Amino acid sequence: MKKWSIIIGFCILLTAAGCSKDMANRDVYEESGDTINVNNKREELYNEGGGQGVRNVSDNYGFVRHQKSPIQGDRGGTEHYSAIDREQVANIISQLSTDIPNVNDVATLVTDQEVLVSYSTNSKDRYQTADQVKRTAMSVVPRYYHVYVSDNTNLMRDVENLANLDSTSRNARNLVHGLVKEMKKSPQGSRMSDSEDENGATKDDVMNTTNR
Repeated sequence: MKKWSIIIGFCILLTAAGCSKDMANRDVYEESGDTINVNNKREELYNEGGGQGVRNVSDNYGFVRHQKSPIQGDRGGTEHYSAIDREQVANIISQLSTDIPNVNDVATLVTDQEVLVSYSTNSKDRYQTADQVKRTAMSVVPRYYHVYVSDNTNLMRDVENLANLDSTSRNARNLVHGLVKEMKKSPQGSRMSDSEDENGATKDDVMNTTNR
């Protein structure tokens, strides 16, 4: 009888130790700054899960600025998520663009029909770099989007300021069109196709924009 009591007591001790270790691991995982930050950023920036405070993504511009990491391939603890909303799309474009050689800082704004990418570069071939940045953005967004790029770093602040506007207002559209004109003073790369210009716009698109 005493032998069985010893065995049962030993089993209870092992079980308690296992639970304590599991709780300790859980505490480390939950209290990890990186883990908490990633989860918070998902809710804060991407609004996944439909929780409280979820915005109407159709009425907001998405803006993200991303700088090249000194560590090759480093994403700063983030991943490339599927394009759920405009801010998420802007995040992907900014991150991918910093992978381009000689592109170090990228500010991206995504509207309902345009992508505006302002970036800093020390490239000796502005035309080629502009084409790379533009085609990177084109690979992420739906094909009806028009992409405008600029290596004029003075426009970065203008791109960021547009993110704070009410995207449904007429004033916002006028400001976007004004910034597009400024960005087109910089190289835009080559034509997207025989029927589309450097920014992915067709003749019909240009006419529709002019008539607005």
